[in-house]
Amino acid sequence: MVLCVLWKGDEMRDERKNRRKVFQSFAMVMQFGLNMLVPIVMCTLFGVWLGGKFDVPAITVPFFIAGALAGFRNIFRMAKKIYEDDKK
Repeated sequence: MVLCVLWKGDEMRDERKNRRKVFQSFAMVMQFGLNMLVPIVMCTLFGVWLGGKFDVPAITVPFFIAGALAGFRNIFRMAKKIYEDDKK
């Protein structure tokens, strides 16, 4: 009887660890998405605003590209940090 209770306790602890890993992985994926989308959206909106203000709508394209490059840079830095933390 006692052995059965201890076994279920270990099983519950493993289940909590697995659930925690799933939530941590989900949070990391959300961070990757936000780190990519925010610079793109902000730079694109700024380009649209600036293009409307000076009547040059083509200025949006370079700002979109700058936002995409900034997003890729954010993702690269985040992935590099995660990789370095895993090595330790």
